[in-house]
Amino acid sequence: MKPSRGGARRPVVYGVALAVVVGCGLCCRAAWLGLSPFFAKYLGDALWALMIFLVLALFLNTGRTAVIASLAALFCLIVECSQLYQAPWLDALRATRLGQLALGAYFAWGDLLAYILGIAVGAAAESLCSPRLSL
Repeated sequence: MKPSRGGARRPVVYGVALAVVVGCGLCCRAAWLGLSPFFAKYLGDALWALMIFLVLALFLNTGRTAVIASLAALFCLIVECSQLYQAPWLDALRATRLGQLALGAYFAWGDLLAYILGIAVGAAAESLCSPRLSL
């Protein structure tokens, strides 16, 4: 069941949240912040998945939270599993900073857990702030 128009997401709110999440994601791996490599990596992965959740929420404006979260998890799983495929053109893309941020470099089970946590935070926040969207 789709929510009524009153349950639509506000693009400005999600746009601001998206900008904050992207900024935090880029900063969390900066050396000047002093985070441990382990924490910086998995925080960055969780924020990347949260970013995917927010982007999907923007495009699927009236979609249910559970559907958005499921699609975000599926997208993250596909990207992570794509790291098992090695092709020269894809490896060259992954060698760039933007390619590595978007596609990652190598498959890791821990990344999947970080993605789930990031998406869960987004879904939980949305459910608390906009309960009509989670119907």
